[in-house]
Amino acid sequence: MSQMKLKNCPNSSKRPATSPFAAAFTFVELLVIVGVLGLLLSLLIPTMSKSGLSSRAFQCLNNNRQLCNAWRMYADDSRDLIVYSSDDGTGATNPTNQYAWTWTHLDFNPGNRANWDITYDITLRPLWPYTGRNASIYRCPSDQSSVVIPGNGARLRVRSMSMNVYLGGFAGTDGGWPFITPYRIYLKTTDLTSPGPAKTFVFLDQRFDAINWGNILVSMAGYNPPNPAAYEFEDLPGMYHDLGASFSFADGHTELHRWTDPRTMPPIPLGQVSNGYPIPSPRNADIAWLQDHATRPK
Repeated sequence: MSQMKLKNCPNSSKRPATSPFAAAFTFVELLVIVGVLGLLLSLLIPTMSKSGLSSRAFQCLNNNRQLCNAWRMYADDSRDLIVYSSDDGTGATNPTNQYAWTWTHLDFNPGNRANWDITYDITLRPLWPYTGRNASIYRCPSDQSSVVIPGNGARLRVRSMSMNVYLGGFAGTDGGWPFITPYRIYLKTTDLTSPGPAKTFVFLDQRFDAINWGNILVSMAGYNPPNPAAYEFEDLPGMYHDLGASFSFADGHTELHRWTDPRTMPPIPLGQVSNGYPIPSPRNADIAWLQDHATRPK
């Protein structure tokens, strides 16, 4: 059957085989090809420009996953006790602070070695042995914030990741924040019954002008009883990845969550830390999402 089709296929060539133009294109055909290539290139450029962003987002998610795995392994080796999301600001005077995952209070002061020297804090804290001693997983690759050290140039800051404040709180306490007091501070993984491990975030990448203590403080104002008009930010999340942030959750999974409200993503001022908290943001759906994935009432 195939031979018959081949035999009966008409010869589409109209030029003699000896013609020097047999395999050539006409000028019009070349113009068409150039136009098509130009169109394809115009379609590919935006995709190519986003590929770097997607690559960095993937790396950030991977860093987040490794850090969360370290968090989980620490609990496995510590009778289910989790590290605290933050110290309480009193340093070594409170021995309980030794169980905080970091004491790093970031700013842009070159005299604050915690900004740029991992041996000043990161390597001394309880998660470090579980991270494979890999300092890079504490940072989002899109975060290029640095501190200029006189005589030594710019040094990248050590951390982009922050922990959900309701995981251990301020060395096991609510830190005196009235909007935290009515809500659960989880001290063990078995405490995470509501909203559950799959819905409780552990780490996220935080924007460099907002990160300071080891925690990201999600204000629960307006959550219970529901009052969206009372929504506010006490800390702003990251927005490096297509206007979203990477999250890890207590069950070990990670995801990229994109923000929908421009108030969650105000312009970033260079070389300074954001001030003016709390920032009212009534009826902000992004705050509702953060609250839903942070904690529950006691």
